[in-house]
Amino acid sequence: MRGDLVRKLIARCLTTGLALLAFGVVALTGATGWGLALAVAALAAAAWERRVRPAADVLPETTLVAAGVLVGYARRLDAGFDPVLAVTALAVLGLILFAGPLREAGLLELRAANLPVRQWSATIAAQLGNAVLALLAVVALAALLVLPAVVALLATLAVGAAAGTVALGLARGRLRPQAGTPVGRALRRHQPEFLLYFSAPPGSEYQVTMWLPYLERLGRPFLVVLREPEFLGSVSAATSAPVVFCPTLKALDEVLVPSLRAAFYVNHGAKNSHCVRFTQLTHIQLHHGDSDKAPSANPVSGIFDRIFVAGPAAIERYARAGVAIPAEKFEVVGRPQVEAIQVRREPVTASANPTVLYTPTWTGHHADANYCSLPVAEGLIRALLARGATVILRAHPYTTQNPTSARQLARVTELLAADRSRTGRQHVFGAASRELTLTECVNRSDALISDVSGVISDYLYSGKPYAVTDMLGDDRFVERFPLAASGYLLRRDLADVEEVLTRLLETDPAASARWATRAHYLGDFPAETYAEVFLAAARRHLEPGWSPPEPRATPSQAGGGVRLSPTG
Repeated sequence: MRGDLVRKLIARCLTTGLALLAFGVVALTGATGWGLALAVAALAAAAWERRVRPAADVLPETTLVAAGVLVGYARRLDAGFDPVLAVTALAVLGLILFAGPLREAGLLELRAANLPVRQWSATIAAQLGNAVLALLAVVALAALLVLPAVVALLATLAVGAAAGTVALGLARGRLRPQAGTPVGRALRRHQPEFLLYFSAPPGSEYQVTMWLPYLERLGRPFLVVLREPEFLGSVSAATSAPVVFCPTLKALDEVLVPSLRAAFYVNHGAKNSHCVRFTQLTHIQLHHGDSDKAPSANPVSGIFDRIFVAGPAAIERYARAGVAIPAEKFEVVGRPQVEAIQVRREPVTASANPTVLYTPTWTGHHADANYCSLPVAEGLIRALLARGATVILRAHPYTTQNPTSARQLARVTELLAADRSRTGRQHVFGAASRELTLTECVNRSDALISDVSGVISDYLYSGKPYAVTDMLGDDRFVERFPLAASGYLLRRDLADVEEVLTRLLETDPAASARWATRAHYLGDFPAETYAEVFLAAARRHLEPGWSPPEPRATPSQAGGGVRLSPTG
């Protein structure tokens, strides 16, 4: 639970340490066999590090290991100067130096999934570094078994031939560009009517995958455009639609085929401007949640032709933040992701063993947007356990990016694990909470305790009570975050925790106000056709006769917190 940072640090230390140790044993001692075995271990560590840190630079360690392996091989053969081994050494070292640039060249290639195209050049280029590590392991094993040097040479030539073929293919594409790429031609045949555009930091897949089922329900051909390669596998596994990684603006030009009419976005990523410049499309911001957080009223929203919001409260949020956006840009479409949430209209009744969903958010990029309650989570969890509650702990996916938050989350997890062992209460935390969807967590719970986040809006649909943590200590907290008015405000010093838990789990005096808030935040639509509101709005913008409003603000006008004019 200490997060990715610990794994990355361990991988780095293992790779460097074993490489130094392997070379030292081979070069400075007579234990050549042990040195070669350590070299294989170092190569395994390097391969693991490349999985943990895909962009890791292991060139120095790989070169050091290669030098140790080749010196050890010469010693094991004990035949003086071996020209075959010398050629092998030059070829191996050349491949090591060549792998990095070839991988970088491959990363600039347009790549796709769920399309009937062959893309072996980019795939081999991306895996050449791992192939070199495997080759060095083969050479080390050949040295351990004292096989003739020609065995290592043949293995090296095989990898070299593949690398050379890929390099020639990539060079041919650069020097003699053809009319369109295989991916572009396949997309023209697919005739997509809209695209979902996505650019975000690692771990943000949930932002796009939450929308894929509803975009598929539109019944129109579409594609997903990614700007970061690490999402290609996870996003393509979540949909049958073509998923394309566009590393450059030229690649983006290639995939925006003439049949496209609209582009959907799920965040305010900086690279969104690369796609918004295509003015022939209708650009629609969907967001990846509805909350009273400051980023939910980002002035950059003004660059889009349409802003789909869950309810009237989202429109008021922009006005409250001083962001002037023309009213005609907003469309209230509900939040279709809540359609499977079970609604409970009966009043709260005290229970000896209530189930409480606790969803601490992350610290955010800026101090004024840090709503994270993990610093006081231990005290809160102890108070819940004292009331016999079963806790579902579902932390924000970004939590482990902050080492302090990761440690705080680990302590809370240990507390729940200890209580589960002692009492048998089936608390849900860690990986188990991620195996459940948010909807499943909501349906299993009787009440919610959350920081300021979009989870509260989703939970509001259930009609069940919730408490909101005030980690800012702001006297104007409810004014700034109106959704808290229909919940129970929990102070950051937890001085009122018992009072709040009594209201949350026993008396629930805010029940009637919560239903009015529900319609204001999530739209007043029939439950049986709730998602159809979004689907109908999206289809309307795909009609051939639709044209976006003019004029539209440019990215430079909307960026940097500049207030948008009433005309957009």
